[in-house]
Amino acid sequence: MKQSVTFLTTCLLLYAHAFATAAEDGKHLFILSGQSNMKKLNPDISFTPTVEAAFGKENVIVVKDAQNGKPIALWYKAWKSPEGHPPKTVGGLYNRLMGSVNVAIQGKNIKTVTFVWMQGESDTNPDLSGDYEVSLKGLIEQLRTDMGRQDINVVIGRLSDFQTDDENPNWMVVRKTQMAVAEADPRGAWVDTDDLNNDKGTVGADGKLIKDVHYTTEGFRLLGERFAKKAIELIKKPNKTSP
Repeated sequence: MKQSVTFLTTCLLLYAHAFATAAEDGKHLFILSGQSNMKKLNPDISFTPTVEAAFGKENVIVVKDAQNGKPIALWYKAWKSPEGHPPKTVGGLYNRLMGSVNVAIQGKNIKTVTFVWMQGESDTNPDLSGDYEVSLKGLIEQLRTDMGRQDINVVIGRLSDFQTDDENPNWMVVRKTQMAVAEADPRGAWVDTDDLNNDKGTVGADGKLIKDVHYTTEGFRLLGERFAKKAIELIKKPNKTSP
């Protein structure tokens, strides 16, 4: 009888240790947001399977909330118009996103957080592009502050080559800003989308490659995979320094 009690006690201690270790390890949270190219991205096709393969299905939480055709003002709460007045809807999509995040992580220990951002097309005009750097940096800091974590990783999808500098210089301003912000952030990175928006190299009557603002079916699969691989790379990157 004594041996049975001892065996049972040992089993309970081992179980408690395993449970405590799992709780201590925590889960990897991935927050996906942005406008139409993020909304059209289905994480289940390539993003989620890739991060689950890296960390285990039970250790991954993926939250996506996106909206077509919206400027960064709908996420960054401190955004102001060129006249200095914030719109009534400022930060509305951010609040919606964080509502979903809070539900998903309730009662769970979170080991890492990665913010994946695919947005910017709606800010490629003279009134908005010049403020995009302040807004993007502000949004990242806003998220880090609200979640109480300066160790949040950031993966930014750079605008594609849908427009050139000659066609719309503001498009290139946002595109370059995304790269600069990602590269300046010790926990940041960006992914290329230039090859995702043309189906089979279709050429128009003018002899130029026809490119869409949105990506192809294969393009979205590749985008999800690229986001996931870059996120994994940041999570596993040693000796990272907080921004």
